[in-house]
Amino acid sequence: MLQEFKEFINKGNIVDLAVAVVMATAFKPIVDTVVNGVLLQVVAAIFGQPNFDTLSFDVGDTAILYGTVITATIQFFFVAIAVFFVLKTYNATKRSEETAEPVDEPTGPSEIDLLTEIRDSLANR
Repeated sequence: MLQEFKEFINKGNIVDLAVAVVMATAFKPIVDTVVNGVLLQVVAAIFGQPNFDTLSFDVGDTAILYGTVITATIQFFFVAIAVFFVLKTYNATKRSEETAEPVDEPTGPSEIDLLTEIRDSLANR
């Protein structure tokens, strides 16, 4: 059982997933700052407030806060846009690195050239 667990943990997919979760957790504050500090401020400039959390209607004694759904939807949309542009930039950078001209390394003599040189050297002795 311990061996099976060890094999399960050492699979590449599990390690890749763990790295992705850690990176996403570290990346979240950046996306949140862009969304809340920039994009939602544009919403505030247009509508007068950065969110719609106060929008509601009453049903009996209960307030239905439909504004929180609107705010969450807008935040999701902005997060999706931010992640889309980051991935688009990353993929463009990665593609340009892959298509870059390989640097020509100085090549030495071929195997045939070396054998010819050894043959000639032995013949001159």
